[in-house]
Amino acid sequence: MFEIKNIKFKGILDIEHLIIPEEKITSIVGESGSGKTTLLKMLNNIISPEEGEILYKEKNINDFDAIELRRKITMLPQNPVIYKGNILDNILVGKKFAKSTDYDIEEIKKLMMEFSIGKDLNSPADNLSGGEKQRLCIIRVLIMNPDVILLDEPSSALDEKTEDKVISYICNYVKQNNKTLVMVTHSSEIAKKYSDHIIEINKRS
Repeated sequence: MFEIKNIKFKGILDIEHLIIPEEKITSIVGESGSGKTTLLKMLNNIISPEEGEILYKEKNINDFDAIELRRKITMLPQNPVIYKGNILDNILVGKKFAKSTDYDIEEIKKLMMEFSIGKDLNSPADNLSGGEKQRLCIIRVLIMNPDVILLDEPSSALDEKTEDKVISYICNYVKQNNKTLVMVTHSSEIAKKYSDHIIEINKRS
């Protein structure tokens, strides 16, 4: 799936060789400032390494059209954007980016229930709590149906009980639909419980 060769970036990252497998759950862990988010952003070419190369399905990531690449490999940042409008508008933003107009309203309602967002789809998205906004944006990504999902601290605004429920649902979705998940997490417990592979990045001195 992803093969990383001899990448270096601003004294933060120096990775000689790394493979991230297809249709598996990979967690990236490490202390703050070690370059976890930087590596995640490199996987859909938001950031490019200063040296080395990243291959996706044996093709250099720079050879893909940027928009098409991000339709296949979708990243949810730690502080995702909430747009003006209602909850449904915010969910469907992802579908528009993916150039898909079809959606199943019942599927969206089911996801709202699974992620404990007890609000009407016509409610203003701005009225959601921080944790609800984070979960809403996870739904947005799932509805886009990308091949690869990149999540940066997807549960940082959630309490422990909700965190486990949300991560469990995402991981089950990934396995049932033959997707690839790469997730940065601060929680070693979450990483150990749900991951097929764990990448530990140490902060460079």
